[in-house]
Amino acid sequence: MIQFIVATHGPLAAALLESGEMVYGELPNLRAVCLTGERGIEGFRHDFTTALAQASEGASGILVLCDMQSGTPWNVACEAAFNPLTQPPIAVVAGVNFPMLLQTDEVAELDDVQHAAAQLLELTFPTLIQARPVVTEQTDDF
Repeated sequence: MIQFIVATHGPLAAALLESGEMVYGELPNLRAVCLTGERGIEGFRHDFTTALAQASEGASGILVLCDMQSGTPWNVACEAAFNPLTQPPIAVVAGVNFPMLLQTDEVAELDDVQHAAAQLLELTFPTLIQARPVVTEQTDDF
């Protein structure tokens, strides 16, 4: 089973998990790690390492969902992902959002974390839309 770590700048990761729990209830496969000014980079690194150790127990892979590419959460996650000694394998994606978090349930049972990452991105992409005015008149008919 794939385990998930949401790693972000500020409290975004914790807020996403809290919102996800409001919709789905307990989310045992998800952990939040937040980079804060108080804890700094070394505090984040420590928190990430702790979350990674907890998530690794019995997991076939860890999928890290970061807020953006090239920031501290991404860099720390990639250090772990590209370390040849890291087990289980880790995949890292950027652009975490609420629909992506909710879609983690769809890929949690996969065994290959790289495939799970690709599948999660494929599931999430259609949720990125721009609102446009309705050009046809809507009726009350169902």
